Amino acid sequence: MLCLAAVKTLHPAMLLGSALQACAHGAPHGPSTVPHGGAHAHGHHGAHPSGDQPGHHHRFDDPAMWAQRFENPERDAWQRPDLVVASLSLAPDARVADVGAGTGYFSVRLARAVPQGRVWAVDVEPTMVRWVLDRARREQIANLTAVLSSPDDALLPEPVDLALVVDTYHHIAERTAYFTRLRSSLRPGGRVAIVDFRLDAPEGPPVAMRLAPEAVRAEMEAAGYTLASSLDTLPRQYVLVFRAGQ
Repeated sequence: MLCLAAVKTLHPAMLLGSALQACAHGAPHGPSTVPHGGAHAHGHHGAHPSGDQPGHHHRFDDPAMWAQRFENPERDAWQRPDLVVASLSLAPDARVADVGAGTGYFSVRLARAVPQGRVWAVDVEPTMVRWVLDRARREQIANLTAVLSSPDDALLPEPVDLALVVDTYHHIAERTAYFTRLRSSLRPGGRVAIVDFRLDAPEGPPVAMRLAPEAVRAEMEAAGYTLASSLDTLPRQYVLVFRAGQ
């Protein structure tokens, strides 16, 4: 079974309990029972196939196929990943979590931005975790590893300076509880950066699933964060950066 294979191939920083927990939510080779809004990584950095509707859970048992979609160069034009990473002003030794990492589209860029630091690619899908681990080995990115999370907890092995949440926030079912819990995984002065689709963006999930920046800010404030900065230059998305405990 793929879940057991994932447990055997995970980086030492991975938690065995989290792997088993993810398996309990439905192995990728069988029908999934995870609701569309219940698992935080189903967005996988902008993957919203035609006909995507609430209640539908994508299968990710062919990561190579999804990698072609997620890593399509046409995406760079509107996602502008290098601009997003640069705007975060990360220290070279920063520790970063890429929540909802998918195939590592942002994870590899973050790892190169923090050469003395470490990046954890966080995902609920065992196939995606294995893909990122294999990718880090193929591309010789020693400071990149992966974490198999649960729908309600990132399960980070140690605190981070920044948690980046791209095209994923709207998939989290209990957002206030999730980000309240995430505060304990942030280092002093730690931040959470949320990148998601504008209500009128041509790309992205159904409009009914999208959140206005004001709604995101209200939810994050309820979870104990304050807005630290924002970026308004992306053509289809907003970027909101929050700081915990201030």
